[in-house]
Amino acid sequence: MIWHWTGLAVFSLTLLPAGLALLTGRIPHRLHARLAPARPRGWALLCLWAAAPLNTIPRLADASPSITLAATAMAGTAALTGCALTAAAALRTSKVAR
Repeated sequence: MIWHWTGLAVFSLTLLPAGLALLTGRIPHRLHARLAPARPRGWALLCLWAAAPLNTIPRLADASPSITLAATAMAGTAALTGCALTAAAALRTSKVAR
């Protein structure tokens, strides 16, 4: 159970602020060229962050196995959505750079 709390804290302290910063456009000037489409990358990080509480909170609350399974499936969907958004942002950046 300590690993669930640790993972939730780490994800909340790293991905949540970074995702919100990218979403609002508050990134350092030196990174503007590397993170050209900042908003899709911000949404991607927030989707990846959402997977942590969706997977952890039902387990910490000792929910029934069906609720835990459903939450884990939603967490996987959120993570896949985040990965797809990251890939789309990377493809958009490579097409613009050509």
